[in-house]
Amino acid sequence: MKVASVGRRHEIKNSVASIKRILVVEDGPSACQFCSSVLIRKRLEVGIAANGKAAQDMVEKKPYDLYLIDMKMPEMNGSEFYQWLQEKFPKVSTRVIFTNGDVMGQDTKDFLEQARLFLPKPFSPRKIQATVHEALKVIGR
Repeated sequence: MKVASVGRRHEIKNSVASIKRILVVEDGPSACQFCSSVLIRKRLEVGIAANGKAAQDMVEKKPYDLYLIDMKMPEMNGSEFYQWLQEKFPKVSTRVIFTNGDVMGQDTKDFLEQARLFLPKPFSPRKIQATVHEALKVIGR
């Protein structure tokens, strides 16, 4: 009986460990709700941060497999948060998808040209799912 119990706990632990965590860094409440509902349906654990400062606190407390970062936010924008992420956690800085729905200045355009993944707003549920799936596949998660 104990062996079955231990085996079951191991199975549950492996199942929980396989859940992917994604941090959505976005200041728009409707965009947060949209991303969260779409990603949760794909069995991802979703954290929400309203700006880069809030995201910093969350990343310090818990690791994430992937980051969906809006470029334009108050307090700390997407490129500033990404720069912090590169300095503090260089290995996870490659696990980023950037989003933007505003008119972009040349600095933002230049920055996004160097980005690995960019998801322009507005995006459909299918597009966000495909982009997140591809990003997780690329990073081997």
